[in-house]
Amino acid sequence: MPELFSVSVEDIVTELGLELIYAPDDPANLLVTNNDCNRPGLQLMGFYEYFNAERIQICGNMEFAYLASVDEETRYKKIETLFETHIPMFVVARGHELYPEMTELAKKHGIPICRTNESTTAFVASLIAFLNVRLAPRITRHGVLIEIYGEGVLIVGESGVGKSETAIELVKRGHRLVADDAVEIRKVSSISLVGSSPNNIRHYLEIRGIGIINVRRLFGMGSVKVTEKIDMVVELEPWDSTKVYDRMGVDNEYTTILGVNVPSLTIPIKPGRNLAVILEVAAMNNRQKKMGYNAAQELLDNLGLQVDKRDKVKNWDLM
Repeated sequence: MPELFSVSVEDIVTELGLELIYAPDDPANLLVTNNDCNRPGLQLMGFYEYFNAERIQICGNMEFAYLASVDEETRYKKIETLFETHIPMFVVARGHELYPEMTELAKKHGIPICRTNESTTAFVASLIAFLNVRLAPRITRHGVLIEIYGEGVLIVGESGVGKSETAIELVKRGHRLVADDAVEIRKVSSISLVGSSPNNIRHYLEIRGIGIINVRRLFGMGSVKVTEKIDMVVELEPWDSTKVYDRMGVDNEYTTILGVNVPSLTIPIKPGRNLAVILEVAAMNNRQKKMGYNAAQELLDNLGLQVDKRDKVKNWDLM
């Protein structure tokens, strides 16, 4: 079974600036595990088929308009039926005043209640974006993640191949370090991966012969970043004279991470190759390809040559 992640009500309240009206326990101990939310208009009218009680429930103008249209006894029963499902959190949008029975029933059934002055639509968008990141499926991989010209480049390879040394050279050239050694990768959407560093090693980098350095303190705040989208995977490997390396860049190589295909390159290393410059060029070339320009294809067209393209996929999910 996939690992289940959670986020506390306290984190949601802090991140989204909510007013906490009632909590049955320490908000840090109250957990949300579903990254979706629901407006319970249909449920207040009695329709509970396909209702997911693990979702945060958000009441806005529509729900309050309906509750205002029924008598007090009916309103009490409708709210109690909803709260009896043990929803993880109840949020009132647009700063509406709560009906007294809402707080009463929240205490009875142990439901945390919060309020926001934002419009319902705006709050739902912010909440889902936050939950998608915090509850995203994730894996941790050995490597270095660095932002180069706005492209998130994940550098991988055997231990000692020179990943950290390349990263420090890139930082000196004005790029930003996200993670060294352990990269936590989260799938925040069906097509997007975001990488970050574990909190306890964030901004630290190991260079053999020197030891551990703090990049933020050594090079300043502009040299680091907390998270970055992963746009490209670069695998460094020692130069193998018996291996044929791609010299045209016509074939498309991908690395599958959490079901998402990410463009990838394999770069052989040997004395004399400036890896920092090579990675800068790789990042810019990857951006050009995303914008629809492929230099290799243009050259082949100019020469009147036709070459069959192949997609090579390496699946990390099976490793």
